[in-house]
Amino acid sequence: MLLWMARIPYQPQNLSEPQTIVDAIRRRRGGKLLNLDRMLLHSPPYAMGWNRFLGAVRSELSLSPKLRELAMCGVAVLNGAEYEFRQHAPLFLQAGGTPAQLEALSNLERETENHTLFDPQERAALQLILEMTRHVRVSDETFAWVRATLPDHQQVVELVGVIAAYNMVSRFLVALGVEPE
Repeated sequence: MLLWMARIPYQPQNLSEPQTIVDAIRRRRGGKLLNLDRMLLHSPPYAMGWNRFLGAVRSELSLSPKLRELAMCGVAVLNGAEYEFRQHAPLFLQAGGTPAQLEALSNLERETENHTLFDPQERAALQLILEMTRHVRVSDETFAWVRATLPDHQQVVELVGVIAAYNMVSRFLVALGVEPE
C-alpha cells in the first residue's frame, strides 16, 4: 500500500481568497476544492490558468469522452499517478469504458495488441499514450495509425493534447505528493 504525504501543506478547504479564482474553481468542481486545487492555489495565477485550460480539455473538445478518459487513465498508470487514476477511472466507466479495460491498463504495453478488449482506435491511442509518455517522440508508424483511426485533424490534435496535458497533471501530482481524496 502506498502512503501519500503532501510535500507542502494544502491551502485550507474553506479558502475564499482570491475570490475570483477560488469561485471559478469551485464552480467547475461543483462547489468544493479538491486536494489538487488546494495545492495549486499556492499560486493563484497558476491555479486560474490550470482551471481554465484543464476545464477546456475536460469539457470543450470534440474527442469522444471515452477516448479522452482512456488517455487520462493510461497516462496516470504509466506515471504512477494514483490521484489522477482515481479521479478519471469512474469517468472512463461513465463514458462507456469497462472494468476489464481499466484493469488491463496495468500492462498498457501489451494491450496495444488486445483485439478483444480494445477497438482499433483505442489500441492506436494506447500506443500513442505509451510513446508520448515514455519517450516523448512518436514513431511515424504510430502517428499514421492514429491518423487512420480518427476522423479528422482536430481529433488527432486533441488526443495528442490530452495526453500531453495529463502528463503535466500527473507530474505535478506525483512531484508534490498530492494525496487522493
